[in-house]
Amino acid sequence: MRVEGLSDNSEASSLPWGEPTRETPENTDLENQTVVSEFYFSDFPQFENGSLFYFIPLLLIYMFIVVGNFMIFYAVQLDTHLHDPMYYFISIFSFLEIWDTTATIPKMLSNLISEQKTISFLGCLLQIYFFHSLGVSEGLILTVMAIDRYVAICNPLRYAIIMTPRLCIQLSTGSCICGFLMLLPDIVWISTLPFCGPNQINQLFCDFEPVLRLACTDMSMILVEDVIHAISILASVSTITLSYLRIIIVILRIPSGQSHQKAFSTCAAHVTIFLLFFGSEALMYLRFSVTFPPQLDKAIAFMFAVLAPLFNPIIYSLRNKDMKDAIKKILCSQKMFNVSES
Repeated sequence: MRVEGLSDNSEASSLPWGEPTRETPENTDLENQTVVSEFYFSDFPQFENGSLFYFIPLLLIYMFIVVGNFMIFYAVQLDTHLHDPMYYFISIFSFLEIWDTTATIPKMLSNLISEQKTISFLGCLLQIYFFHSLGVSEGLILTVMAIDRYVAICNPLRYAIIMTPRLCIQLSTGSCICGFLMLLPDIVWISTLPFCGPNQINQLFCDFEPVLRLACTDMSMILVEDVIHAISILASVSTITLSYLRIIIVILRIPSGQSHQKAFSTCAAHVTIFLLFFGSEALMYLRFSVTFPPQLDKAIAFMFAVLAPLFNPIIYSLRNKDMKDAIKKILCSQKMFNVSES
């Protein structure tokens, strides 16, 4: 069959029944590539190889993080003595910490007892998004807390006028909105990348660098991600550091030794959380082209995602008398309620 006005060559190249085009190495490679629909966590031990010994401690840690941070959040809401900006921001930080750990630890627990240690492509993107969005929001809340302490100690007479309840709500809401909006472009960009295998993630959870290394594209964008992380981390760290340096200078000028101790004890918990949070985050994301051994890399990730959140309820509850008293009141009132019911 022929079509008028077409030569044999044009017929073969333009009609569906024409001769097939000659295969090139590039075409062959594209045809052999398969689209990755899920990722496999390759470094979790099998159940029969003793994964239960990791599962139980991790489960207990996760339960402590959730219950401890919820107690802090609940105590600040109920106890009128804790209705001030400092405790309000602590409660918001604790609330975010619950969900930040929930983005990673339950899946880690599942991988320890499941034979199929996989996560879907969409699930992996969502884990990255919520883990980092909540983490950025926490970093911004820590920055706001440092500014709050700066105003309280360096400008105490105007503190109540400046740090109004309305401003506190605006700052906390703005921190969360900013945290969730900042990560959207990155997640949308990653969702457009081609993933054609392998699909093994050599990390405890989905994260930017391990996932980007599996993409079938130019890996120079990993450096761009590192720069973006560095800018956001260093901006918060610089603001917090300058605030506390100014606070220390002001405290040292206070003549009374008792006032020194009270002011330093007020900031000690914040500084400890600041060092834990940003110290582990810096080890995770301020490495650029430096590569760590796989086991050290996972240890740093475990410290950042699990151990640092573990110390938050310990530090804020044990080092703060008002917080301890509020939690004791809640626990005692709950016991009284149970006794009256029985």
